[in-house]
Amino acid sequence: MNIIKSIKLAKSLISGGPLKQDGWLRSYYEGESIDLMGNPIPWITYSALDFISKRIPKIENVFEYGSGNGTIWWASRSEFVRAVEHDASWYKKVLKLLPKNVELFYQELDYGTDYEEKINTDDLKYDVIVIDGRRRNNCVVRSIKRLKDDGVIILDNSDRKEYEEGVCLLNNSGFRCIDFSGFCPIVNFKSQTSIFYKNNNILGI
Repeated sequence: MNIIKSIKLAKSLISGGPLKQDGWLRSYYEGESIDLMGNPIPWITYSALDFISKRIPKIENVFEYGSGNGTIWWASRSEFVRAVEHDASWYKKVLKLLPKNVELFYQELDYGTDYEEKINTDDLKYDVIVIDGRRRNNCVVRSIKRLKDDGVIILDNSDRKEYEEGVCLLNNSGFRCIDFSGFCPIVNFKSQTSIFYKNNNILGI
């Protein structure tokens, strides 16, 4: 590709096209998981977010391993969100931004399995469980037991080798899976987000 064509391509991507339309350019420059208008969105692949956005009804509750702009996004689509965060400075930053229907826990990783066990704070079961924090394989183990019969589990970065154990456990536990590969906010490489579900799930898959 010659220089002129390269310049034309760069201009077209900046002025229009999916990189601008999805808000990737803005998220990259601002270092935040946001859409074109600056609204907070989950830090998952755009293809997964599009799929979920079109199908998710107003739901009762969500649990998140990891917190951030996705927590705010889920809070606008559910009655209650509970999340756990291991990074103290990030926890303090996110806590100031959250609406009243979010309960955010801070839990260091140095104390046994307390981080993973936050989902077992009470006997609540969840419509959606998002696994996008630390110790994801262990989080999968706990999440299966805390999911409603029609609930879904969203595992981010599911293409990473270190999460094969969790993926296999979900597959062997009767879950079906749809993988969504492609770009996600902020970073300039491909990723994969997977949605695990069973029959008669809330997304109507």
